[in-house]
Amino acid sequence: MKYVEYGRTGKRVSVIGFGGMRFDQDRPDEQNADLVRYACRQGINYFDTAPGYGRSEDIFGVAFKDMPGAYYVSTKAMPTSYDTAGAARDAVHKSLDRMGIDKIDFFHVWCLRKMAHYELAVRPGGMYEGLCACRDEGLIEHIVFSSHQPGGEIRDIVDSGRFEGVLLGVNLLNFPYRWEGVEAAHAAGLGVVAMNPLGGGAIPQHDGDLARLAREGETTTETALRFIVGAPQITVALVGFTDPEHVDFACRIADAAAPFDEADLRRTRDRLDANMNELCTGCGYCEGCPKNIPVPAYMQWYNDKLISAKSDEEMVKSVEGQHDWGLLVGRQADADACIECRQCEEACTQHLPIIERLKEIAAWEKAAKGE
Repeated sequence: MKYVEYGRTGKRVSVIGFGGMRFDQDRPDEQNADLVRYACRQGINYFDTAPGYGRSEDIFGVAFKDMPGAYYVSTKAMPTSYDTAGAARDAVHKSLDRMGIDKIDFFHVWCLRKMAHYELAVRPGGMYEGLCACRDEGLIEHIVFSSHQPGGEIRDIVDSGRFEGVLLGVNLLNFPYRWEGVEAAHAAGLGVVAMNPLGGGAIPQHDGDLARLAREGETTTETALRFIVGAPQITVALVGFTDPEHVDFACRIADAAAPFDEADLRRTRDRLDANMNELCTGCGYCEGCPKNIPVPAYMQWYNDKLISAKSDEEMVKSVEGQHDWGLLVGRQADADACIECRQCEEACTQHLPIIERLKEIAAWEKAAKGE
């Protein structure tokens, strides 16, 4: 495993990080904890979680009781949920208690989707003030932030000088839209952690369709992970793991990754389609539709149209397969049940036009029925 300095913190972190969002939570916690320990044995020492990832913090807590090596812990809290200094302190203590640890190495002001969220966090008496107090007490060590904003807004937050690192969604498909923020953070001496380095699974699922982006002799998935690991501006590629084989794959790529230089970036930009920033990453934040529409599944299906440039006729032909054995098996409602409450759009970290997409999908479903 390769290790690099996380910004100016003095901490050397593995270039592959363990993202705790994609555990198979149908498995017992101890089985998932074994996966965490396995990753640690393979050299991974950066472990990221959040209180909103189901039982993820609890799973890490089980693993941390018997870790086979040194490690760093990263977790988060949203300023919209913990909007005062006291509430921020409560968030820190909850995470410490769930994981059974005395200190959190990297604590994120989580899920900034617009500047108003940042301003809420840093207002007097707000979240940032509470995190600073926790840092002074030794409960957390470094205050960092997690952003789903455009590169220019990320640059503005970096320039505030309040943070030591940033977690942001960047990958082989969308990097032109976030690269300004990546470069600003790197130039300012912040650690830069890339979430969704494989596009939330979209890249492996469409490996063949995206073959134009792959380096000769590599799959697109291998090139995508090499891009994040090999980019000198990025500190950690945060990968979600479900099985040991996933850990082995990521570690193998990390060990062999050559630098991804400016010529590689230019070549990749030239091969990208303009709509690659419009992909759903599968984060699931849009769950909870009041009409029981499986919005995340519909948005993952819509990725097929964007990545493979499928026509409406081709999408209509795929409706039956999706309904009977694909992403939409077991759905409680079709897309035409949407009441345009926009709850899903407000939660979407990618700012996707979910309502318009559901209208398109509803038209495909009706056409498939001959209506």
